[in-house]
Amino acid sequence: MSNYVYIATSLDGFIATPDGGVEWLDDVPNPDNVDFGYAPFISRVDAILMGSGTYEKVLTFGQWPYEKIVYVLSNRIESVPDELIDRIKIIKGPLADVLSTLKGQGIENLYIDGGKVIQSFLREDLIDELIITKVPKLLGKGIPLFGDLEGTMNFTHIETEVINNYLVKSRYVRELKES
Repeated sequence: MSNYVYIATSLDGFIATPDGGVEWLDDVPNPDNVDFGYAPFISRVDAILMGSGTYEKVLTFGQWPYEKIVYVLSNRIESVPDELIDRIKIIKGPLADVLSTLKGQGIENLYIDGGKVIQSFLREDLIDELIITKVPKLLGKGIPLFGDLEGTMNFTHIETEVINNYLVKSRYVRELKES
C-alpha cells in the first residue's frame, strides 16, 4: 500500500490558520481555472483518508468536493450526513489496523489529508510521497504541516513546478531504509 500527501502550505509551513481556516487560499490567482495538477494526482489514488477536523472543515464548504470514497479517521464521529452515506465511511483504530482493513478492501493507494493525520503517518513512517504546494503568504501562526518526529526522515526531490508564476509545487518520495 502506498500513502500520498497532496497539500498546500504557506511559506512559513502552515496548512491553516489557528482556527482551522483555509480562506487564505481563496485568492490564489487562477485566471485559466486550472486544477494545479489535482486531477492527475487524484486519479492515482483509490481512496482518501482524513482526520475529523479536516472532515468537519470540508463539510462547511457546502458541496462535498470528493468523488472518491473518503474514510474519516475518528474515535468521536459516529455518523455522516444522510446524503453522503455512500461517499464517507468512519474508521478508527491504530494506523496499522486501519491500513490493513483498507488493504483488505482492495485499496492500494491512499491520499492522506489533514494535519494531525499526516503527522501521525509521518511519526509511524507511513508516508511514501509528499506533494507540497507553497503559497507565497506568511500566516505567522496556525496549524503546521509537520510536527515533532523521533528522528530524521529522508525524502528524494523528484520535481518542482512553478504554477502561474505564483505557486511552487514540489514532489518528494520517501527514501527506503536499507535493511
